[in-house]
Amino acid sequence: MPCILFAAPEAKWPAYHEALTNALAQHDIAASFVTPWQDRPADPAGIDYIIYDPEGPVRDFTPYTNARAVLSLWAGVERIVGDASITQPLCRMVDDGLERGMVEWVCGHVLRHHLDIDFFLVHQNGDWQGAQHAAPLARDRRVTVLGLGALGTAAAQALAGLGFDTCGWSRRPKQIDGVQTCHGPDGLEHVLRRADILVTILPQTPQTTGLLNHDTLAWMPEGAVVINPGRGSVLVDNDLLRALDRGHLAHATLDVFTIEPLPETHPFWAHPKITVTPHIAAQTRPDTSARVIAENIRRGEAGEPLLHLVDRAQGY
Repeated sequence: MPCILFAAPEAKWPAYHEALTNALAQHDIAASFVTPWQDRPADPAGIDYIIYDPEGPVRDFTPYTNARAVLSLWAGVERIVGDASITQPLCRMVDDGLERGMVEWVCGHVLRHHLDIDFFLVHQNGDWQGAQHAAPLARDRRVTVLGLGALGTAAAQALAGLGFDTCGWSRRPKQIDGVQTCHGPDGLEHVLRRADILVTILPQTPQTTGLLNHDTLAWMPEGAVVINPGRGSVLVDNDLLRALDRGHLAHATLDVFTIEPLPETHPFWAHPKITVTPHIAAQTRPDTSARVIAENIRRGEAGEPLLHLVDRAQGY
């Protein structure tokens, strides 16, 4: 019977306890669970798996000498990949709930800007302007997706499925049905120059930090829109503000930020060309993530390769 440490905030435990128990039962695995807030802490050497949330109470993994894996509840691992105390195999969260949440958020906001829904929301004044303000067809709108991991690929395919002229960019070559793909520094300039709407779903790495700055934002067409549900570090805040203020970019919809929660005094909140959402594009859901964790525990018990192992050299 594997012993599993739930190293996440206590408020998440009731929902995850039920979801994990049910998911493990599908594999005929009867596990015991321990939590950091129990009156009698478990022997760290007896822990087989650690379910981890970076906002939880565990900071030092060195006592868990026999743990076979650290199973993160987060898709992003930039806050933990450099933790030298994590010597165990580290797996990030990749599940259909996260994926569908990201796809729905991205498609919703791309369609919002494509159809210029904001214009009609502020013109509920009896002035019949619809005929002069019709949107082009999706096939005539060029959308670029930066980052073609699991979430970026799913979003790019969904946008292509809606008819958008969709292009994707990644550091290394990739092929995706229905989506034009480019890679590397030269490919980045190409995809930005054709981006009427830019969606960035890049991980946080030294290579992506500050990737969208004064120079690269200037490559985008005048009147373009930036949508960022990936990582706040990709955008240089002041360079984005300047591009919006001088009218080069029309709008930015941002779900992630270099500092979270976004301080109430941050200029993004009051800027008329910026929409802020509170990091909600792709949330981990107990029922879907529990199935991924259960499968990895099954694999660990069977001696099979774990899913979604983090490449620490790459940072994701």
